[in-house]
Amino acid sequence: MFHGSIPALVTPFKNGAVDRKAFADLVERQIDGGAGALVPCGTTGESATLTHTEHREVVTLCIEVAAGRIPVIAGAGSNSTHEAIGLVEHAKEVGADAVLCVCPYYNRPDQAGLEAHFRKIADSVAMPIILYNVPGRTVSDLLPDTVVRLGKHPNIVGIKDAAGDLARVSLHAAGLGGEQFVQICGDDPLTLGHRAMGGTGCISVTANVAPEQMAQLHTAVDNGDLDAARAIETRFIALHKALFSSPSPGPAKYALSRLGLCEASTRLPIVGPDEAARAKIDAAMEIAGLI
Repeated sequence: MFHGSIPALVTPFKNGAVDRKAFADLVERQIDGGAGALVPCGTTGESATLTHTEHREVVTLCIEVAAGRIPVIAGAGSNSTHEAIGLVEHAKEVGADAVLCVCPYYNRPDQAGLEAHFRKIADSVAMPIILYNVPGRTVSDLLPDTVVRLGKHPNIVGIKDAAGDLARVSLHAAGLGGEQFVQICGDDPLTLGHRAMGGTGCISVTANVAPEQMAQLHTAVDNGDLDAARAIETRFIALHKALFSSPSPGPAKYALSRLGLCEASTRLPIVGPDEAARAKIDAAMEIAGLI
């Protein structure tokens, strides 16, 4: 259903506001580069510091620019179940193909609370939902047994997993049997291993900077050309790491600014990378052949 390189789009800013032209240009660049889908307003899109109005505007703009050429998976998560439902309803209204719903952050719900949160969303809106597990940011971990139970809900169609445990791909598949449930990697350096375990793609930060190359990596895997896939991964592993050398998405925006594609500005409390981090990013971009 959702496959290949799926960029977790940055939200460019200019003079403190969303830079709509730069965002539209980035969407076109991703489509031209072979992206399998688009994710506006995820973590990399600074959803936590967008206003509700901005969030809805960015999702709508992404759908308008994509114009049905590739799927749009709208970020629609919140630590408030009621607020998440509102974002999912909006995504459905404006024509998103699916939504990405993160585990509730700050509240620290247990597995029963996590399951109840996602079930309430899935019961409230008839919309394909991709679960998003990223314990390093939410301090809650959606465990495989819970994922398997949720995966049986007809509106819950997959997971983006950034827990760093590749064995979970097999655990989810074993629990869900032959049911359709897409498993998407949430951590660029683990993409090849995740695909080998049965994953379908990666919601990628690096794809912001190198859309064609990240799409080529997945095409190589699809074609069974692991040598080619490994060659791309070897060339980009330094960039994968450098894009998290300071709080994301500061490094990705800096890299995009080096390519002249948008300003490097972020929303507080995120600040841009310091001199040492910028040097790492520059060096990694040179290794990757981007500058």
